[in-house]
Amino acid sequence: MTILPGKRFGPFNGAMTENTKRAITELLAIMRRLRDPKSGCPWDREQTFGTIAPYTIEEAYEVAGAIEDEDWPALKEELGDLLFQVVFHAQMADERGLFDFGDVAGAIAGKMRRRHPHVFAAAQGIDTASAQTIAWEEHKSRERAAKQHGLLDDVPAALPALLRALKLQQRAARVGFDWDSATRVVEKIAEEAAEIAEARDGGAAPEKLEDEIGDLLFAVANLARHMGVDPEAALRSTNAKFMRRFRQIESALAKQDRTLSDASLAEMEDLWQAAKAKE
Repeated sequence: MTILPGKRFGPFNGAMTENTKRAITELLAIMRRLRDPKSGCPWDREQTFGTIAPYTIEEAYEVAGAIEDEDWPALKEELGDLLFQVVFHAQMADERGLFDFGDVAGAIAGKMRRRHPHVFAAAQGIDTASAQTIAWEEHKSRERAAKQHGLLDDVPAALPALLRALKLQQRAARVGFDWDSATRVVEKIAEEAAEIAEARDGGAAPEKLEDEIGDLLFAVANLARHMGVDPEAALRSTNAKFMRRFRQIESALAKQDRTLSDASLAEMEDLWQAAKAKE
Protein backbone atom coordinates (compact mmCIF):
# COMPACT_ATOMS: atom_id res chain seq x y z
CA MET A 1 0.00 0.00 0.00
CA THR A 2 1.30 3.44 -0.91
CA ILE A 3 1.10 5.93 1.96
CA LEU A 4 0.01 9.27 0.65
CA PRO A 5 1.93 12.36 1.81
CA GLY A 6 0.37 13.95 4.85
CA LYS A 7 -1.67 10.86 5.73
CA ARG A 8 -1.20 9.23 9.12
CA PHE A 9 -2.60 5.79 9.89
CA GLY A 10 -3.29 4.71 13.44
CA PRO A 11 -5.77 2.51 15.33
CA PHE A 12 -9.34 3.09 14.18
CA ASN A 13 -11.28 4.64 17.03
CA GLY A 14 -14.60 3.11 16.02
CA ALA A 15 -16.26 6.37 15.03
CA MET A 16 -16.73 8.22 11.77
CA THR A 17 -15.54 11.77 11.47
CA GLU A 18 -18.28 14.37 11.53
CA ASN A 19 -17.57 15.17 7.88
CA THR A 20 -17.99 11.53 6.88
CA LYS A 21 -21.15 11.11 8.92
CA ARG A 22 -22.59 14.32 7.49
CA ALA A 23 -21.72 13.34 3.90
CA ILE A 24 -23.28 9.87 4.19
CA THR A 25 -26.39 11.25 5.86
CA GLU A 26 -26.75 13.85 3.11
CA LEU A 27 -26.26 11.25 0.37
CA LEU A 28 -28.94 8.99 1.83
CA ALA A 29 -31.30 11.98 2.18
CA ILE A 30 -30.67 12.99 -1.46
CA MET A 31 -31.51 9.48 -2.61
CA ARG A 32 -34.73 9.42 -0.60
CA ARG A 33 -35.68 12.80 -2.07
CA LEU A 34 -34.99 11.64 -5.62
CA ARG A 35 -37.24 8.61 -5.09
CA ASP A 36 -40.03 10.53 -3.31
CA PRO A 37 -43.32 9.52 -5.00
CA LYS A 38 -44.63 13.11 -5.00
CA SER A 39 -41.68 15.48 -5.22
CA GLY A 40 -38.89 13.28 -6.55
CA CYS A 41 -37.28 13.03 -9.97
CA PRO A 42 -39.53 11.29 -12.52
CA TRP A 43 -36.61 9.32 -13.96
CA ASP A 44 -35.28 8.16 -10.58
CA ARG A 45 -38.75 7.23 -9.37
CA GLU A 46 -39.41 4.84 -12.23
CA GLN A 47 -36.14 2.89 -11.93
CA THR A 48 -35.98 -0.69 -10.70
CA PHE A 49 -33.20 -3.06 -9.65
CA GLY A 50 -33.13 -4.37 -13.20
CA THR A 51 -32.87 -0.99 -14.91
CA ILE A 52 -30.18 0.30 -12.55
CA ALA A 53 -27.99 -2.83 -12.64
CA PRO A 54 -26.34 -1.96 -16.00
CA TYR A 55 -25.35 1.46 -14.62
CA THR A 56 -23.84 -0.23 -11.56
CA ILE A 57 -21.68 -2.43 -13.78
CA GLU A 58 -20.67 0.56 -15.91
CA GLU A 59 -19.63 2.58 -12.86
CA ALA A 60 -17.48 -0.31 -11.59
CA TYR A 61 -15.65 -0.37 -14.90
CA GLU A 62 -15.12 3.38 -14.77
CA VAL A 63 -13.52 2.93 -11.34
CA ALA A 64 -11.19 0.33 -12.86
CA GLY A 65 -10.42 2.69 -15.75
CA ALA A 66 -9.45 5.54 -13.44
CA ILE A 67 -7.14 3.20 -11.51
CA GLU A 68 -5.55 1.94 -14.71
CA ASP A 69 -4.95 5.56 -15.80
CA GLU A 70 -3.70 6.46 -12.31
CA ASP A 71 -6.10 9.41 -12.46
CA TRP A 72 -6.70 9.92 -8.76
CA PRO A 73 -9.10 12.90 -9.00
CA ALA A 74 -11.16 10.84 -11.45
CA LEU A 75 -10.98 7.85 -9.08
CA LYS A 76 -12.51 9.93 -6.29
CA GLU A 77 -15.37 10.93 -8.59
CA GLU A 78 -15.90 7.43 -9.96
CA LEU A 79 -15.93 5.89 -6.47
CA GLY A 80 -18.61 8.41 -5.58
CA ASP A 81 -20.64 7.35 -8.61
CA LEU A 82 -20.26 3.71 -7.58
CA LEU A 83 -21.26 4.47 -4.00
CA PHE A 84 -24.35 6.23 -5.32
CA GLN A 85 -25.29 3.01 -7.10
CA VAL A 86 -25.12 1.13 -3.79
CA VAL A 87 -27.25 3.80 -2.15
CA PHE A 88 -29.75 3.63 -5.04
CA HIS A 89 -30.19 -0.14 -4.70
CA ALA A 90 -30.43 0.11 -0.91
CA GLN A 91 -33.13 2.79 -1.16
CA MET A 92 -35.22 0.67 -3.54
CA ALA A 93 -34.83 -2.30 -1.20
CA ASP A 94 -35.87 -0.16 1.77
CA GLU A 95 -39.01 0.91 -0.07
CA ARG A 96 -39.95 -2.74 -0.50
CA GLY A 97 -39.16 -3.61 3.12
CA LEU A 98 -36.25 -5.86 2.15
CA PHE A 99 -33.27 -4.12 3.79
CA ASP A 100 -31.69 -0.68 4.02
CA PHE A 101 -28.24 0.89 3.65
CA GLY A 102 -27.38 0.13 7.26
CA ASP A 103 -28.13 -3.56 6.66
CA VAL A 104 -25.85 -3.54 3.61
CA ALA A 105 -22.97 -1.99 5.56
CA GLY A 106 -23.57 -4.27 8.53
CA ALA A 107 -23.64 -7.39 6.35
CA ILE A 108 -20.31 -6.67 4.69
CA ALA A 109 -18.74 -5.69 8.02
CA GLY A 110 -19.84 -9.00 9.51
CA LYS A 111 -18.56 -10.93 6.50
CA MET A 112 -15.15 -9.25 6.67
CA ARG A 113 -14.82 -10.13 10.36
CA ARG A 114 -15.77 -13.76 9.72
CA ARG A 115 -13.35 -14.09 6.81
CA HIS A 116 -10.43 -12.44 8.64
CA PRO A 117 -10.20 -14.39 11.91
CA HIS A 118 -6.44 -13.80 11.97
CA VAL A 119 -7.14 -10.07 12.30
CA PHE A 120 -10.28 -9.94 14.43
CA ALA A 121 -10.16 -13.20 16.40
CA ALA A 122 -6.41 -13.74 16.82
CA ALA A 123 -6.46 -16.93 14.72
CA GLN A 124 -3.01 -18.39 14.08
CA GLY A 125 -1.33 -19.62 10.90
CA ILE A 126 -2.39 -16.89 8.47
CA ASP A 127 0.64 -14.68 8.13
CA THR A 128 1.05 -14.34 4.35
CA ALA A 129 -1.14 -13.14 1.49
CA SER A 130 -1.19 -16.63 -0.07
CA ALA A 131 -2.28 -18.20 3.22
CA GLN A 132 -5.03 -15.62 3.51
CA THR A 133 -6.22 -16.41 -0.03
CA ILE A 134 -6.47 -20.10 0.85
CA ALA A 135 -8.28 -19.38 4.12
CA TRP A 136 -10.65 -16.97 2.35
CA GLU A 137 -11.60 -19.55 -0.29
CA GLU A 138 -12.05 -22.25 2.36
CA HIS A 139 -14.38 -19.98 4.30
CA LYS A 140 -16.37 -19.18 1.16
CA SER A 141 -16.62 -22.91 0.42
CA ARG A 142 -18.07 -23.52 3.87
CA GLU A 143 -20.57 -20.71 3.36
CA ARG A 144 -21.61 -22.17 0.00
CA ALA A 145 -21.98 -25.63 1.53
CA ALA A 146 -24.21 -24.19 4.25
CA LYS A 147 -26.43 -22.73 1.54
CA GLN A 148 -26.43 -26.08 -0.32
CA HIS A 149 -25.26 -24.53 -3.58
CA GLY A 150 -23.68 -26.46 -6.41
CA LEU A 151 -19.99 -25.69 -6.85
CA LEU A 152 -20.59 -23.25 -9.71
CA ASP A 153 -24.06 -21.97 -8.83
CA ASP A 154 -23.02 -18.71 -7.16
CA VAL A 155 -20.58 -17.52 -9.82
CA PRO A 156 -22.55 -14.42 -10.88
CA ALA A 157 -24.15 -14.75 -14.30
CA ALA A 158 -23.88 -10.98 -14.83
CA LEU A 159 -20.08 -10.96 -14.78
CA PRO A 160 -18.35 -10.12 -18.07
CA ALA A 161 -18.10 -13.38 -19.98
CA LEU A 162 -14.29 -13.56 -19.94
CA LEU A 163 -14.11 -12.93 -16.19
CA ARG A 164 -16.89 -15.43 -15.52
CA ALA A 165 -15.07 -18.06 -17.59
CA LEU A 166 -12.00 -17.55 -15.42
CA LYS A 167 -13.98 -17.88 -12.19
CA LEU A 168 -15.79 -21.00 -13.38
CA GLN A 169 -12.46 -22.60 -14.27
CA GLN A 170 -10.89 -21.61 -10.94
CA ARG A 171 -13.82 -23.12 -9.07
CA ALA A 172 -13.73 -26.38 -11.04
CA ALA A 173 -9.94 -26.63 -10.61
CA ARG A 174 -10.34 -26.73 -6.82
CA VAL A 175 -11.87 -30.20 -7.10
CA GLY A 176 -9.32 -31.40 -9.66
CA PHE A 177 -11.38 -30.81 -12.82
CA ASP A 178 -8.56 -29.16 -14.75
CA TRP A 179 -5.88 -29.66 -17.37
CA ASP A 180 -2.61 -30.83 -15.89
CA SER A 181 -0.43 -28.33 -17.77
CA ALA A 182 -0.46 -25.23 -19.94
CA THR A 183 0.84 -27.38 -22.81
CA ARG A 184 -2.37 -29.42 -22.78
CA VAL A 185 -4.39 -26.23 -22.92
CA VAL A 186 -2.40 -25.00 -25.94
CA GLU A 187 -3.24 -28.29 -27.65
CA LYS A 188 -6.90 -27.75 -26.79
CA ILE A 189 -6.77 -24.26 -28.31
CA ALA A 190 -5.37 -25.68 -31.55
CA GLU A 191 -8.14 -28.29 -31.54
CA GLU A 192 -10.84 -25.65 -31.01
CA ALA A 193 -9.40 -23.44 -33.77
CA ALA A 194 -9.46 -26.40 -36.17
CA GLU A 195 -13.10 -27.06 -35.29
CA ILE A 196 -13.97 -23.46 -36.13
CA ALA A 197 -12.32 -23.78 -39.55
CA GLU A 198 -14.10 -27.09 -40.14
CA ALA A 199 -17.47 -25.60 -39.18
CA ARG A 200 -16.90 -22.58 -41.44
CA ASP A 201 -15.82 -24.70 -44.40
CA GLY A 202 -18.80 -26.97 -43.88
CA GLY A 203 -21.25 -24.07 -44.07
CA ALA A 204 -22.26 -24.33 -40.42
CA ALA A 205 -25.12 -22.19 -39.13
CA PRO A 206 -24.24 -19.00 -37.21
CA GLU A 207 -25.30 -20.67 -33.97
CA LYS A 208 -22.76 -23.47 -34.51
CA LEU A 209 -19.99 -20.99 -35.28
CA GLU A 210 -20.88 -19.02 -32.16
CA ASP A 211 -20.65 -22.20 -30.10
CA GLU A 212 -17.25 -23.14 -31.54
CA ILE A 213 -15.82 -19.63 -31.08
CA GLY A 214 -17.10 -19.64 -27.51
CA ASP A 215 -15.21 -22.88 -26.90
CA LEU A 216 -12.02 -21.27 -28.26
CA LEU A 217 -12.38 -18.19 -26.06
CA PHE A 218 -13.02 -20.39 -23.02
CA ALA A 219 -9.86 -22.36 -23.77
CA VAL A 220 -7.82 -19.16 -24.17
CA ALA A 221 -9.08 -17.94 -20.77
CA ASN A 222 -7.99 -21.30 -19.36
CA LEU A 223 -4.50 -20.89 -20.84
CA ALA A 224 -4.19 -17.44 -19.27
CA ARG A 225 -5.13 -18.93 -15.89
CA HIS A 226 -2.56 -21.70 -16.21
CA MET A 227 0.12 -19.14 -17.03
CA GLY A 228 -0.78 -16.84 -14.14
CA VAL A 229 -2.20 -14.12 -16.41
CA ASP A 230 -5.46 -12.29 -15.79
CA PRO A 231 -7.23 -12.63 -19.18
CA GLU A 232 -9.41 -9.58 -18.55
CA ALA A 233 -6.35 -7.43 -17.81
CA ALA A 234 -4.51 -8.92 -20.80
CA LEU A 235 -7.35 -8.05 -23.16
CA ARG A 236 -7.68 -4.54 -21.72
CA SER A 237 -3.97 -4.05 -22.33
CA THR A 238 -4.29 -5.27 -25.91
CA ASN A 239 -7.30 -3.00 -26.48
CA ALA A 240 -5.23 -0.05 -25.29
CA LYS A 241 -2.32 -1.10 -27.50
CA PHE A 242 -4.62 -1.36 -30.52
CA MET A 243 -5.98 2.13 -29.86
CA ARG A 244 -2.47 3.60 -29.53
CA ARG A 245 -1.29 2.14 -32.81
CA PHE A 246 -4.48 2.98 -34.66
CA ARG A 247 -4.20 6.60 -33.51
CA GLN A 248 -0.67 6.64 -34.94
CA ILE A 249 -2.09 5.50 -38.30
CA GLU A 250 -4.58 8.37 -38.17
CA SER A 251 -1.87 10.83 -37.16
CA ALA A 252 0.49 9.73 -39.93
CA LEU A 253 -2.24 10.09 -42.53
CA ALA A 254 -3.27 13.47 -41.15
CA LYS A 255 0.28 14.73 -41.69
CA GLN A 256 -0.26 13.89 -45.37
CA ASP A 257 -3.63 15.70 -45.34
CA ARG A 258 -5.34 12.34 -45.77
CA THR A 259 -7.96 10.39 -43.84
CA LEU A 260 -8.49 6.69 -43.21
CA SER A 261 -10.91 6.48 -46.12
CA ASP A 262 -8.14 7.73 -48.44
CA ALA A 263 -5.75 4.92 -47.50
CA SER A 264 -5.63 1.36 -48.78
CA LEU A 265 -5.42 -1.63 -46.45
CA ALA A 266 -1.80 -2.15 -47.50
CA GLU A 267 -0.92 1.45 -46.59
CA MET A 268 -2.62 1.17 -43.22
CA GLU A 269 -0.80 -2.11 -42.55
CA ASP A 270 2.55 -0.43 -43.32
CA LEU A 271 1.72 2.39 -40.93
CA TRP A 272 0.63 -0.16 -38.32
CA GLN A 273 3.96 -1.95 -38.58
CA ALA A 274 5.76 1.39 -38.27
CA ALA A 275 3.79 2.18 -35.11
CA LYS A 276 4.57 -1.27 -33.77
CA ALA A 277 8.27 -0.80 -34.43
CA LYS A 278 8.30 2.44 -32.46
CA GLU A 279 7.08 0.55 -29.40
